[in-house]
Amino acid sequence: MGIVLPILAVLFGLLFGVIPAQAAGQSCLKCHAVHYAERGLCIDCHRGNPGSDRKNIAHHRLIEGRFSHFTIGNVAVVKEGNRLLDQLACRRCHRITGRGNSLAASLDRLIDTKMPQEVVDSIMKPVQGMPDFRLNEQQAGAIINAVFSGSSKEPVKGGERPLVKHFDKSSRSGEDVFGKNCGACHRMLTVRKGLIGVGDIGPNLSGLLSQYYPSTYRSTERWGYAALQKWVKNPRAVLPNSTMRPVILDEKQWRELRLTLE
Repeated sequence: MGIVLPILAVLFGLLFGVIPAQAAGQSCLKCHAVHYAERGLCIDCHRGNPGSDRKNIAHHRLIEGRFSHFTIGNVAVVKEGNRLLDQLACRRCHRITGRGNSLAASLDRLIDTKMPQEVVDSIMKPVQGMPDFRLNEQQAGAIINAVFSGSSKEPVKGGERPLVKHFDKSSRSGEDVFGKNCGACHRMLTVRKGLIGVGDIGPNLSGLLSQYYPSTYRSTERWGYAALQKWVKNPRAVLPNSTMRPVILDEKQWRELRLTLE
């Protein structure tokens, strides 16, 4: 009985989250010093498997310290990450904390599906269609903390529409007005046609007409269809020092371009 009661007490504590990190028999404490002990178990912030002495098992799905600031709260790193998310307009393509376009994968469950270093790599060496923001590792880490912070609070939602992937250009309907007239300098993700354009001389135009695109029309204003028409027809009438040439489109081409952008 003298042995059984302590075991039962530990099991009860583990089930109901009342055992402090130092008393939980965690193998992590054999190698790592205790910090933020008042926050509970090591796995509450870092994940991993505290029941094994084998490093590869103990570190399974581990969140390293530099990526776990979000578990403390809205600290400086998380604030900087959120500032970068807004500055870089990540929501023009991604849903983050329930807000944003669905042109690329939602980031709201990223914490459950990707390891932090995988996300860093995807930011530092972006896939085709994603802008290269030329961030350093510290900035990428701040973004991950901000995204993970939102992921941990956003409830799982069912019935979401699958993200459509476009592989075959021949299956795309309508004329590629954007590709022919704008694609040499710009590229963008679209719902109807996937990634169009090949250029990176001009800005990435993904989500251009949405509320999440940066307010860069006349330097400070939001883009809209009327603003886009004025810009395309005569860029220097909007910004005198613009290096973009005018593009003349007929009504049919304008309709097709608008459908592409929506």
